[in-house]
Amino acid sequence: MRPEYASPHAAGADLKAALETVLPVAPGERVMVPTGVYMALPQGWEGQVRPRSGLAWKQGLTLLNSPGTIDADYRGEVKIILINLGHETVSIEPGQRIAQLVIARAPQAEFQYTGSLSDSLRGSGGFGSTGK
Repeated sequence: MRPEYASPHAAGADLKAALETVLPVAPGERVMVPTGVYMALPQGWEGQVRPRSGLAWKQGLTLLNSPGTIDADYRGEVKIILINLGHETVSIEPGQRIAQLVIARAPQAEFQYTGSLSDSLRGSGGFGSTGK
């Protein structure tokens, strides 16, 4: 199933469930859903698998690892790890749009050890330290 952009300016292409039958997902259950998509990305690029906001809001179905990363050297099928965070069983239909795929640059950094870092206004504050 080929990824498709739902609108002319969409950043993410929809990934669909490559299922032969309906897949029920109980509350708290996680499933791995095939997409039938394989790709070869150029070096320095990645695929980012992201949740579909409507599916998460309306049914409580979202990606367990978000965003999922597809490396340029991965050649296997793209599979989507979904979890049902809702209170009712959700049915995934064959061909249903279940995630989005964003293609982005992913340069590799050169990591270096240093004994100290320069000061900044933020410093080491994290987890909500920049305001409400």
